[in-house]
Amino acid sequence: MDKLRILEAASEVAPFARTGGLGDVLGSLPKALAKLGHDVKVVMPRYGAIDIDTSRLTASTLEFQVEVSGTPRVCRAEHLRDQRTKTDYYFLGNEQYFGRREFYLDPATGKDFADNDERFVFFSRAVIELVKRLGWNPHIVHAHDWQAALIPAYLRTLYAGHPAFADTKSVLTIHNLGYQGLFPGKRFPLLGLPERMFYAVTGPFEFFGKVNFLKGGIATADCITTVSERYAHEIQSGSEFGCGLEGVLRERSARLTGILNGVDYLVWSPSRDKHIPFHFNLSNLSGKRQNKIELLRSAGLPMRDSVPLIGMVSRLTDQKGWDLLAEAADRLFTMNLQMVVLGNGEAKYQQLLRELEKKYSDKVKAYLAFDDTLAHQIEAAADMFLMPSRWEPCGLNQMYSLKYGTVPIVREVGGLADTITPFDPETNDGNGFVFKEYTAEAMLDAVAQAVSLFARRHSWTRLMKAGMASDFSWEVSARKYGELFHQLNTR
Repeated sequence: MDKLRILEAASEVAPFARTGGLGDVLGSLPKALAKLGHDVKVVMPRYGAIDIDTSRLTASTLEFQVEVSGTPRVCRAEHLRDQRTKTDYYFLGNEQYFGRREFYLDPATGKDFADNDERFVFFSRAVIELVKRLGWNPHIVHAHDWQAALIPAYLRTLYAGHPAFADTKSVLTIHNLGYQGLFPGKRFPLLGLPERMFYAVTGPFEFFGKVNFLKGGIATADCITTVSERYAHEIQSGSEFGCGLEGVLRERSARLTGILNGVDYLVWSPSRDKHIPFHFNLSNLSGKRQNKIELLRSAGLPMRDSVPLIGMVSRLTDQKGWDLLAEAADRLFTMNLQMVVLGNGEAKYQQLLRELEKKYSDKVKAYLAFDDTLAHQIEAAADMFLMPSRWEPCGLNQMYSLKYGTVPIVREVGGLADTITPFDPETNDGNGFVFKEYTAEAMLDAVAQAVSLFARRHSWTRLMKAGMASDFSWEVSARKYGELFHQLNTR
């Protein structure tokens, strides 16, 4: 396969800035593509939260202007090269837009920054302007989610015919269709695009009178991908998963494909995880129990060998199934189990968890925060991991859980359905527990099955080891992306 020049553009890239799966993917996919021999550059905003010393950024002399709504704005590029993977990272800075420490939410209001559209117009234009100045013409520009979804539209309009992009094809990856970048219609001139692109019905950016960044990207990209095969079908099937864009996606069905995300086993592996106190592996599981003892001790919960510990690391939103948890809570905690939760989000679910901690003080501990170290420790310590999602484009935690011998309990949806095979008590096949209907009863039944099997230690250990032997490494996913990019480049 020919080696390609690939530009990855996203609002989050681990370890520099991440709030969830998007950052994790961008922390791993570019390196996996580079390992296959491709020439990869990654571009992201230069947030104020990024630690220059830790990141070893090189303050570049590369400075240029980016036009936003007819006004030139200064962009300063900083650069970091990962010598091990031969991957280049560029950080695009502007104090007005990205000097703040937060990525999307205004801490003063708890809502999105009012100028998020302007910020990511600047970012998208700056990505393209950077490429023009690097003297490096990409075969593929790979944009991620709504924050970078303007890039395909700009390549097709404002920069059409520019020699730097003569051989460039654009790919847009949808990580979660629930986040689309919706803004008031009167803000469309900020984008600097032709007025026809906001005409009612026919305009790619028009969405019930609002500006929709993701819709515009879907309509103008050469190819659209999403993060699991199942989710690619679901988002075209109707409003439940399509979030109002199912028609647009069906129109582009021939250019839409699903590629499952991978796992970076250098980061997420119990034999080498730098965040956990005790390492373990398939041949020696003793560290698993030691991690459980340590987590329960720090959580103030009693250690009971016969009682399974369920872990959850999740945003506290309806999407993640918290409405089911709210409905089922009292019935759930009549079972012989304990639970440790890590996450933040909606106030009503934070309040729910605080009430459950008081009511079931020997069974529940909630950490209402984002804590990467604790996320690793929960994966290593828990016996089970619960993901009752209403929808789940890919999900990473169920794949992390498998590697840590933490048996997933999931709803049969999106990437969860693509990665978790229901345990069959007749054959002992499978790697987790799966429920189909989005109801509290179905979820409780799946949890009860898991709790019942936990008491059969031999069968449970076999199930743990089946998960630990799974391989969802990025190498497989990166090869699929490489094949897709190659097909696009030769069209």
